[in-house]
Amino acid sequence: MGKQSAGILLYRKVNKVLQVFLVHPGGPFWKNKDDGAWSVPKGEYEDDEDPLTAAKREFYEETVQYIDGDFTRLSPVKLKSGKTIQAWAVEGDIDHENIKSNLFEMEWPPKSGKKQSFAEVDRGGWFTVDEAKIKLNVAQVGFVEELVESLK
Repeated sequence: MGKQSAGILLYRKVNKVLQVFLVHPGGPFWKNKDDGAWSVPKGEYEDDEDPLTAAKREFYEETVQYIDGDFTRLSPVKLKSGKTIQAWAVEGDIDHENIKSNLFEMEWPPKSGKKQSFAEVDRGGWFTVDEAKIKLNVAQVGFVEELVESLK
C-alpha cells in the first residue's frame, strides 16, 4: 500500500460562522509559502495502526493539545504524490496561538553537511470556509466542502 496519512479537521462556529483549524508546515521550504500550503493536522501511519488513533496522535504531536469528541469520518483524498489522507471532522476549540509542534531534522542549507531541527508545524490558525479553501493544499479542500455539506 502507498503512503497514508490520518488527520483531524477541527471546526467551530463563532457568531454562527463556521471556522476550521489548519496548520502551516514548518521548515525552510514552506517559510515563505502561504496560500495552498496549509493542511489539516495529520501524519503518516502504518497499515496495522488504527487511522483514527493515528489522527489523534498526530493532532497532539503537531499542536500539543488533545482533542476528543464525536468524530465524523470524511471521504479520503489522494495527493499528487500518491499519498492517501484519511480525515475526521470534530467540533471543538483550541487556542491557535498556544500550539507547539514536534521537531524534524534535515540537512540545511542543502549540501552543507549540517543538520538543523525545525518544527513540523510553525503555526496554526482558524479560517472561515472561504479562507480555508485558499489556504489549504488543493487536494484537501474536499474535506472542508464535505464538512459544510454534512452540517446542512
